[in-house]
Amino acid sequence: MSARSVISLFTGIGGLDFGFEAAGFHTAAAVELDPVCRNAIADNRGWPVAEQDGRFDIATITTDRLLEVAALEAEAVDMLIGGPPCQPFSKSGYWHSGDSKRLLDPRANTIAAFLRIVDEIRPRGFLLENVQGFAFRGKAEGLDLVIEGLRKINRRHGTSYQLSWATLNAADFGAPQLRKRVFLVASREGISFKFPAATHSAPEVALNGTPRYRTAWDAIGDLPEPENPSQYHVGGRWGKLLPSIPEGQNYLWHTPRGGGRPIFAWRSRYWTFLLKLAKTQPAWTVQASPGTATGPFHWQNRRLTADELCRLQTLPEGLKLRCSHREAYRMIGNAVPSLLAELLAREIRIQLFEDDPLEKPLVLMPPRRGDPPPPERPEPVAAEYERYIGGHADHPGTGKGPGALRREQSRPTS
Repeated sequence: MSARSVISLFTGIGGLDFGFEAAGFHTAAAVELDPVCRNAIADNRGWPVAEQDGRFDIATITTDRLLEVAALEAEAVDMLIGGPPCQPFSKSGYWHSGDSKRLLDPRANTIAAFLRIVDEIRPRGFLLENVQGFAFRGKAEGLDLVIEGLRKINRRHGTSYQLSWATLNAADFGAPQLRKRVFLVASREGISFKFPAATHSAPEVALNGTPRYRTAWDAIGDLPEPENPSQYHVGGRWGKLLPSIPEGQNYLWHTPRGGGRPIFAWRSRYWTFLLKLAKTQPAWTVQASPGTATGPFHWQNRRLTADELCRLQTLPEGLKLRCSHREAYRMIGNAVPSLLAELLAREIRIQLFEDDPLEKPLVLMPPRRGDPPPPERPEPVAAEYERYIGGHADHPGTGKGPGALRREQSRPTS
């Protein structure tokens, strides 16, 4: 099987690239601004990273320089892939600030940078990944920007880029993590890409013998406890409350509607607050920059190790990471689950390039590990939290809470 060429933008640790690599593609050049990510690329794959006069910013790297690093000609590149920074379109941005700036956020300029490379290289196809909010109904400015950009490129060059997009949940395809992301795929020849159907289901909705979701136990159940447990200690104001929360639950356990003690109001916190993995379920979305009380946490009431994070993201085994745990969290949490990228890359080979299907199983699919041990037994609520127990009213709803009201009052009036 001949390796097809990839130019990778916003490469990060290489989540997309690892998946395309497993499907028979080769990263001919990468663009990555973050030095910690560049170190990880150098240590683990050695993909050529483009720079211009010592700068690694995509805004300063010319297409000629990018093609020189890749040793390729314009229009000869098979695939352009990348996941531009997602913060302008993230759901958590709505939670923390009432709404996000989206295209007004300077980080959204990376969408225009991606389109510039498409315009000047004209690859045979491209794949762009972003968070679910990128294509929210009524707030799809980013998606609209790509659609209009492709119209202009087609008019200017006589190409036939036709865009297909879908929101995919990584767990539906065998990754041990509930993680929804938007994927955009386009072919220069006007081929309409058809996204694959889900291959896995939650046990309660599994139909026609579809395999059940891979679980957190499947992913990390064989890994040893960390050698230095204190490094993964959950501190802060609420850290000692975590042992009292059962597996698969979050702070809602300790609300008037939960099964614990009424310490919080119902839906007064973001979902990931004190969120704990369950051995029998997929992980919830791994966060890139978690706060002190932001999960998911291990069922042993600690933060996840880098090896465990890599398993939940289906990154290849044995990655070397010369960085702090916080930096590892950021790199791994920002990645695309590589198994999902591998599956899409296989479909791209078949549909866009008419290659023969690969006969070998998916390289990055995690194995099943059999039945997990019983859930860990929750501990009693620590005495220091007794003072918070009381009759808490439910949160009044989106846009009606104290924070939202303060923001509304602080806005200038015309």
